[in-house]
Amino acid sequence: MTTHTPMIQQYLKVKSEHKDAFLFFRLGDFYELFFTDAEEASQILEITLTSRDSGSRDRIPMCGVPYHAAAGYIETLVRKGHKVAICEQTENPKEAKGIVKREVVKIITPGTMTEGKTIDANTNHFIGSADIIDGNKYALAYLDLATGEGKVESVEGDERTLIAEIEALGMKEVVVDEGLHLALSDSMAKRSIVLSIEYGEEQFEMENLFGAIPNEVKEACSMLVSYVRRTQKTALDHIRPFEFIQKQTKLSIDANSMRNLELIQSIRNGSKDGTLYWLLDETVTAMGARKLKMWIHQPLAEKRAIENRLDAVTELIEEFFLRDELKTSLKEVYDLERLAGRISMGSASGRDLAQLRNSLRRVPNIKKALHESERPLLNQFSERIDGCEEALHILELAIAENPPLSVKEGGIIKDGYDEKLDQYRDASKNGKAWLAELEREERERTGIKSLKIGYNRIFGYYIEITKSNIHLADLERYERKQTLANAERYITPELKEKEDLILNAEAGGLELEYQLFSKVRDSMKTHIRHIQHLASVLSELDVLLSFAAVSEKRNYVKPVFHEGKALEIKNGRHPVVEKMIDHSLYVPNNCKLTDEANMLLITGPNMSGKSTYMRQVALIVVMAQIGCYVPCDQASLPVTDQIFTRIGAADDLASGQSTFMMEMMESQFAIANATAQSLLLFDEIGRGTSTYDGMALAQAMMEHIHNEIGANTLFSTHYHELTNLDNELSRLENVHVAAMEQDGKVVFLHKVMAGPADKSYGIYVADLAGLPESLLNRAKTLLTTFENVEKRTVHEDEPTQLNFFDIQHDEQVTLSAEEQDVLTNLNDADLLNMTPFQALQYIHELKEKLRPKKG
Repeated sequence: MTTHTPMIQQYLKVKSEHKDAFLFFRLGDFYELFFTDAEEASQILEITLTSRDSGSRDRIPMCGVPYHAAAGYIETLVRKGHKVAICEQTENPKEAKGIVKREVVKIITPGTMTEGKTIDANTNHFIGSADIIDGNKYALAYLDLATGEGKVESVEGDERTLIAEIEALGMKEVVVDEGLHLALSDSMAKRSIVLSIEYGEEQFEMENLFGAIPNEVKEACSMLVSYVRRTQKTALDHIRPFEFIQKQTKLSIDANSMRNLELIQSIRNGSKDGTLYWLLDETVTAMGARKLKMWIHQPLAEKRAIENRLDAVTELIEEFFLRDELKTSLKEVYDLERLAGRISMGSASGRDLAQLRNSLRRVPNIKKALHESERPLLNQFSERIDGCEEALHILELAIAENPPLSVKEGGIIKDGYDEKLDQYRDASKNGKAWLAELEREERERTGIKSLKIGYNRIFGYYIEITKSNIHLADLERYERKQTLANAERYITPELKEKEDLILNAEAGGLELEYQLFSKVRDSMKTHIRHIQHLASVLSELDVLLSFAAVSEKRNYVKPVFHEGKALEIKNGRHPVVEKMIDHSLYVPNNCKLTDEANMLLITGPNMSGKSTYMRQVALIVVMAQIGCYVPCDQASLPVTDQIFTRIGAADDLASGQSTFMMEMMESQFAIANATAQSLLLFDEIGRGTSTYDGMALAQAMMEHIHNEIGANTLFSTHYHELTNLDNELSRLENVHVAAMEQDGKVVFLHKVMAGPADKSYGIYVADLAGLPESLLNRAKTLLTTFENVEKRTVHEDEPTQLNFFDIQHDEQVTLSAEEQDVLTNLNDADLLNMTPFQALQYIHELKEKLRPKKG
């Protein structure tokens, strides 16, 4: 290291303290990267890799980015899962004795990045921290650094349960100790979640953040705050006391179920389009949109709390004009939570403070409108609103109406706020006019028409009088500054005072204005808690207004909750599907689960709507428990504690999991964690393996849920043999999605009716998919043959089993050796695990074997 130049030695010393981050090392107007940082960053950022002399024998790799454009490059690195340490010059180069001092002023990580083009202000960006409480229990803390919102919960279960909750919250980074890092590193890497180690060496007093939470989860919170403090290296006054999420107060929905139900993100493209959030989001503020997402992620599980929200929505629905007035005012309210975060971390601009002031201006109208509504719950909202009058008063006095984005270009502070700043501005704007006026006044006072005011770099401003007129000058006021051949130059105290103002007006004015702005910004820190409380109330009001608007527009009804388990939905509709199609074309369906019969076995053709029906029930439960009206004619619901789904098929290629393995793992997770108050949705369990394996697993699962768990369950299947289970399981009932044949085609009625389905209509679905007519005709012939054989070989006391060898025993069918060989191959084939193309190819090969041989 001693062979390098002092600057490179300084770089290496700083880099040794931040080995896990790209080091952006400030040199003049650039951030430079060296050695392996430069090689890797140049590839990721697609910038030129160069080299420089380091004082040693070999040149070292180097790349760099302009400091004024660095934000975009940093965001790219962080978005790809890297950390970036920002190393700045911490002393004036002109005052430095030797090499300029530099130190890391901030470390930007995937969980702590709060600004950027890819940051969605409508979404919470949580960084998490996990800690082991005991062998089967974890503490999980999470914090949105931009808004200061912190929460903590205990997660019961194994590592998969913990990871599922981390995924559901959309975390990009999780802070752990060394032991948990080893246990989770592989799983997190597959999910592109960064694991960071925090040793917890920093000691600090944060009882105001942790005092109201259980001791067993405090370590996770402490570790998280310690990590954020260490990386951000700035004040964090906006971090609110951590809220402890009690499991019994929230409806738990794991990441897989959120994905299957498309609550926040579409399965198809990951966007919000086609999701429950997309349907309900008519919020007008970013903080309202974030709160809506959190409510969807964590619906309520307390009857009284749910009913309070529903009652508030009722009052808003009944107050149409008030709704319109409130929405108009809220549209002018900026993101108070993120503004408070910027103020706390010292990054708020003049424009941010102007937005805060403009937002606070709207609060009195909102508060007054709610108070005058004479609605009990809306009056309570009015009482909860803190107008932050003192903060508004300061901002009204200090901040200009339209300040620039930059904090060092002037134009932030209002005229009249500070006398000295006003003098600077006046001197800067009117300096020449003032000099001209002074020149005129001196000419009149002395009677010297040739008197003039001039300027040079050495003496500054001066009054010049020709020698022939010196006897007219007021030499008691004038102080000689310079003698020329034909004139004398003088200054006056007044001119000297103005000279300082004029010459230093711009620079001095900008410096003073930044100082004043910084004081105003710092003064807002004492109001952060009030601003955050106001933000919480207004965001809640924004979401409830959205619920009222959507409910009224789409003819939703108010659900009723009870203490039991029975669930009854009359003419329920899938809210998202209904919005996407003509409302008049949607076929509504009932769902009735009682204490005596709380399991439905759903059969019916593929594409008939079984999965849609199941999702519909789950979405109605979620909507009701976040406090929204629901899409049906009537809903009587229990309070559900958890929702588990196994819908759809998707390989987990990253971890090498097959569709069937994923199906089994998701099913196991649901069965292991469900309670009697949960809602389970299982769609086509067992289709990823052979027929009898799948049928056995499906039946065993239903029996276990029925006998051991007792949860409300919707279970769809293509195994019609399972419909006989209603004779064995007392709480199971059969329903089917109806279809009919018309002109040789299948017509899906999308209507759920009592009893099992009588046909699967698989060939008709293949027809809709466009398979060749010759293939379909052959399939129909085979189907008739197979069904006839099955009728003759099945006895009442034996399980249904179709064997293709039975065909050769039919006295009306005589088969050749080739045909018997084809049937043997067909009987042994695992068709359910073939892709459609493989199945077609296999059928083609069998067909070729049956083709008559020429000659």
